[in-house]
Amino acid sequence: MSMFSKLKEIKDLRSQAKTLQNALKDEHVDTSAAWGKVKVKMNGNQEVEEVTIDPELLTPSKKTDLENGVKEAINDANHKVQKIMAEKVRKSGGLNIPGLTK
Repeated sequence: MSMFSKLKEIKDLRSQAKTLQNALKDEHVDTSAAWGKVKVKMNGNQEVEEVTIDPELLTPSKKTDLENGVKEAINDANHKVQKIMAEKVRKSGGLNIPGLTK
């Protein structure tokens, strides 16, 4: 395969990734943890857009509960976004990465 063919493949792959990234920015997931006292909103590009914490958790005695709740909510949001990403990639026919096809 020529150098120019490889460069074209890289350009096409970047274009596919950019298209996917643009589609994902409009996706949003909402999660909660710590009995609903920590809420996280994340977009499809895995950027946390909003974190809401119940004032009850904002005391020194609840520090560990708060830390665990934030961690759990963000991890849950990441898993939900990854499922959305996988579904969008599958529906679009997948990213055509040379050497990784069946």
